[in-house]
Amino acid sequence: MKMSTKGKYGLRAMLDIAINSRGDIVSVKSIAERQNISESYLEQVFSILRKAAIVRSIKGAQGGYILADDPSNITVGQILRTLEGNLNIVDFDNRNNNVSKEEKCINEFVWNKINESIDRVVDNITLEDLLNEYQKLKENPSVMYYI
Repeated sequence: MKMSTKGKYGLRAMLDIAINSRGDIVSVKSIAERQNISESYLEQVFSILRKAAIVRSIKGAQGGYILADDPSNITVGQILRTLEGNLNIVDFDNRNNNVSKEEKCINEFVWNKINESIDRVVDNITLEDLLNEYQKLKENPSVMYYI
């Protein structure tokens, strides 16, 4: 599985809203400027997120987007599956009678475990977790020492 720009940019945009909204509407233009992402591309991403009820849109001159739920209730898994679809690295069907025992073994004990691990990780990271990590990074920037 390789993450597309839709997933990468969508996750960045969602974190940007969480950081900058404080309950207010965040314009696509401001997100695009801060994240250096095309405004029209972000509109496409937000259209998908809005249809999935992850963000709400507000129309008009002062319009933009706001999170549809508390950041603690929005998972990275929800965002990525909405934008990317299935996150499995390998899709397989062990019910197929033409699948060899070797392939079934590999599917069950390798691919299935990797897929489950990915799901477990992304479903246990919330937007609030990302927001907290961002705040830590902001408060304690890395110190670089040069010799």
